[in-house]
Amino acid sequence: MTDRTLLIVWHSRTGASQQLARAAARGARASVHQDGLSGTAVRVECVHASRVDARRMLAAAAYLFVAPENLASLSGVMKEFFDRNYYAVIDRIEGRPYAVIISAGSDGHGAARQVERIATGWRLRAIAEPMIVNTDAQTAEAILAPKHLPPAHLEAAAELGAALAAGLAMGIF
Repeated sequence: MTDRTLLIVWHSRTGASQQLARAAARGARASVHQDGLSGTAVRVECVHASRVDARRMLAAAAYLFVAPENLASLSGVMKEFFDRNYYAVIDRIEGRPYAVIISAGSDGHGAARQVERIATGWRLRAIAEPMIVNTDAQTAEAILAPKHLPPAHLEAAAELGAALAAGLAMGIF
């Protein structure tokens, strides 16, 4: 690893996953500064999945994957990120920590399992159970509507981002 970068890779269709990714990034940045760890050179990058390449993956020390579940699977853009980068980084990022946040209308477990299988192939190390944020969107109108998440969901994402950043800063990961 070239530095202590937490790479937050996200995709969002209706805004929920983007809000969660940004909250996680805020929490990560705040954690490093509040805990007096700012001298440890932890950098937080929050990047849309379409813009993440193998170079950026290899430069990161830890990952947070944030995506919506669509039809019981990862969103297409997030799946394409994994497909595009899978073989370029395999056997080069093993052991690095990761976590996942899934935004879902009801379940989220299908998408979480997909990320877990990919992370297992990369031999990444999960540092938390998948966080699934249920928006309870059950009609076509509710599913397609822009999402406005309650503060409790955003705080949970911020806490997960903070835990990843603090772990990097303290050398736990």
